[in-house]
Amino acid sequence: MLKPIIGFVHGSLIYEHRIQVLACRIDKLVPKSATVLDVGSGDGRIASVLQKRRPDLHVEGLDIFIRNLTHISVRLFDGQKIPYSDQSVDVITFIDVLHHTVDPQRLLLEAARVARKFIIIKDHFSENSLDYMTLKLMDWIGNARHRVSLPYNYQSRRIWIENFAAAKLEMQVLDENVSLYHPPFSIIFGRGLHFIAQMRPGKTMSAAAIPV
Repeated sequence: MLKPIIGFVHGSLIYEHRIQVLACRIDKLVPKSATVLDVGSGDGRIASVLQKRRPDLHVEGLDIFIRNLTHISVRLFDGQKIPYSDQSVDVITFIDVLHHTVDPQRLLLEAARVARKFIIIKDHFSENSLDYMTLKLMDWIGNARHRVSLPYNYQSRRIWIENFAAAKLEMQVLDENVSLYHPPFSIIFGRGLHFIAQMRPGKTMSAAAIPV
């Protein structure tokens, strides 16, 4: 009984606004006529809005589970190895995806291998127990009913920077003013928890060299 009620509230008050804000922000970070691979695309709704805003883009999705309804073409993958050749797409996006993985650094290494121009990441900063519990609640509300893996693997700013450095990613843009929620939800679920980063891949390992 609780999940349908939460789903209705989330869908009517949060979901659509979040989609439009993220599509607008990511739009500004994607170069003209780029090929975009949205890793962990879910139903592909954000990617489809981005595609409508930017008809010059070619957008595809990748996920470990393909939902019954998707708004873009989504390809299945194992959650670890991106099934594309080196430097084969212009931009890779991870939109609230990396905290759903046990080893986000592995996917960052894969993205650095596959992306020619940029990797765009929307995720969270978790600096204390209050941040962690807030993010955990947000995750459960938004994803539990969709069979999404929930390891609650949130990272501090320091760990993110270490992961970016290990994947040889160069920070181009860091946007920490990401207003995804209307008041009063913004007071609880905003407060600096969200960031969008545009990263440029540096010199990376080939697929064969990435450790299993």
